[in-house]
Amino acid sequence: MTPVLWLAIGGLFVSVGLLTGLGASALLGHASPERRRLREAAALGGGAGLLTEQILLTEAVSPRLTSIARRLPKSPKEMGRLRRRLASAGINRFGAAVCYSVLELGLPVLFAGAVLSQMRGSSGYMVAAIVGTIGYLVPSLVLGRLIAKRKQRIENGLPDALDLIIVCVEAGCSLDQGILKTAEELEISHPDLASELRTITTEVRAGKPRVEAFKNFAARTRVDDVRALVAMLVQTDRFGTSIAQALRTHAATSRQKRRQRAEERAAKVGVKLVFPLVFFLFPAFYVVTLGPAVILFLRSSFFAN
Repeated sequence: MTPVLWLAIGGLFVSVGLLTGLGASALLGHASPERRRLREAAALGGGAGLLTEQILLTEAVSPRLTSIARRLPKSPKEMGRLRRRLASAGINRFGAAVCYSVLELGLPVLFAGAVLSQMRGSSGYMVAAIVGTIGYLVPSLVLGRLIAKRKQRIENGLPDALDLIIVCVEAGCSLDQGILKTAEELEISHPDLASELRTITTEVRAGKPRVEAFKNFAARTRVDDVRALVAMLVQTDRFGTSIAQALRTHAATSRQKRRQRAEERAAKVGVKLVFPLVFFLFPAFYVVTLGPAVILFLRSSFFAN
């Protein structure tokens, strides 16, 4: 075996071992006696048990993830940018950026090693380079797809959320209470938007200014309608104008944009159906309609000869 093949196989085992060790650290981390007593107290505490378990898991895994993060070839600025992208995709769990970075570095080695274990020579190296590049791009492409899908779901659910907030505000609730009640009502129909609304209320309750919480909401979602909504809410809070009237105007605009997006997608259906019709439906149609005539023609010409 060539040294390059040995290097690829070694990188394959290292990447798999790193991923396995990361998962084992997250799931099977040994708890200290203090953490064990806290876990027993959480089991007796009822509703606070899940939150306490998350805190204990974070404390157990945090040193390991920090150690791995220091060895990654990424600067703190790049890791911060990656965390923002993961938050836009709805991935806010602790250590998600480190796991993504490990996966981004391990997949190329994994794919290239799999190719080199089956192919030899210059062609094998070329295919391994191509497959390794694909393995490097796969996490970014998947993450981009998740972000786009989540943005679309938030855009579609925003008019419904605004209508519910308007109802709550006009019924006498404050804006924070209306947002919290809307998040509870949208839990099933629009879970992504409900999660973001709950994050807003959590930040406000933690002491963060409401304007800053709204701006963080716009930065996480990266949705144009949300940015416009946040700008409108900031202006309303600054000048003291009617929140219900401003929300009603923005809800009508968002609903109109949603209708236009649906009409645009419906207009594209005809173009998207061209290729399935040409390559799948028309050949079968020609075989069914022209096949008997061709068979009769061949038979008649055969008997004539």
